[in-house]
Amino acid sequence: MTTARRLVLLGGGHAHLAVLADMARSPWTGWDITLVSPLPHLMYSGMVPGLIAGHYRPEDCRIALAPLARAAGVRWRQARCTGIDAGRREVRLVDTPDTPDSAGATAQDVLGYELLSIDTGGVMDADLLEARMPGASRHALAVRPIEGLVDGWARAVQRLQQHHPHGASVAVIGSGAAGIELVFAARQGLAQAGLAGVRLSLLTGGGPVAAGYPAGVRRRLQRQLRQQRITVLPVPCTGVDDGAVHMGTAGSLVCQLALLATGSGAPAWLQGSGLALGPQGHVATNRFLQSTSHPDVLAAGDVADRADHRYPRSGVHAVRAGPPLAMNLRRAATGQALQAYWPPQVTLNLLSCGTGHAVASWGPLSAAGAWVWRWKDRIDRAFVARHHRPQQPS
Repeated sequence: MTTARRLVLLGGGHAHLAVLADMARSPWTGWDITLVSPLPHLMYSGMVPGLIAGHYRPEDCRIALAPLARAAGVRWRQARCTGIDAGRREVRLVDTPDTPDSAGATAQDVLGYELLSIDTGGVMDADLLEARMPGASRHALAVRPIEGLVDGWARAVQRLQQHHPHGASVAVIGSGAAGIELVFAARQGLAQAGLAGVRLSLLTGGGPVAAGYPAGVRRRLQRQLRQQRITVLPVPCTGVDDGAVHMGTAGSLVCQLALLATGSGAPAWLQGSGLALGPQGHVATNRFLQSTSHPDVLAAGDVADRADHRYPRSGVHAVRAGPPLAMNLRRAATGQALQAYWPPQVTLNLLSCGTGHAVASWGPLSAAGAWVWRWKDRIDRAFVARHHRPQQPS
């Protein structure tokens, strides 16, 4: 009797959507495949600013994973990873409490593999965050995990409506793409919630707004910030407490809500895995999206770090890595040589400035207006619709 070989797809991230779609088109044979993710859905990050702005509902932005797994002939397991032993080819898991057959169990389980693909996304490390910004992990609402942001935002709006309906102060920490879209979305979402006189501030950390973007994009964004009366503070955040953001020698900013968008880090469970890690603790991969230390492990998205090619961690690159990841997993499973993947040097970036206006960039070129926002809205809705499969009774 031949025993099926085991592939574990760890994480329900953007790249693994393409892997599942590839398997649905051409099912694997001779493999026992399991998709593991702590949540039953992927919250599509491109639509989260629109959700905060009140343009989308949470269900508009979610992609259910179980139907995709079923269509691909893949077992679906709702669990979170607590560690990897790359030498023993094992993933340690804890079923999340709402897993139907777990009965709330928290006992650790081990899942073996012959081939492992990691696409779990980035996380906020509370310990590192506290070292940099004391109090931030307790008093600020972070963009990661995204589900935490969505749930926390709804509760924060209710608190402001209850206690500060006329003149709340809100600070967004971080002026990369996530922080920029978040501050514009907050402006609109709070207005739609009936909160009058909200004062919004954007803390850049000391540098300019959108430092990694071309000058034309920065000018367009700065114009929108002025028009929407968002105060830009080119200072770092040195701490957060209940009611204020501290800015070192620049003093403190009284605020009732602090939103944290300073980027994500690697999950702590990669430490001690035996996998080669990059400078910030992500899985070090080569041009084949393959671990530089363990050829039976592939990784893509925010959890991975290309040792041979630097590029920004973003949803755009995670989505683009999906098809080559699917191809190389199939090649690894069938003993074929893997094919190199080189992320594009230039990508289309669409930054929402609240519903009705967005800024587009392509290399040094930029454009802005309502038509860009409509374009982004169509792209985002189409992405979610493309991965929608009707739920079936289990």
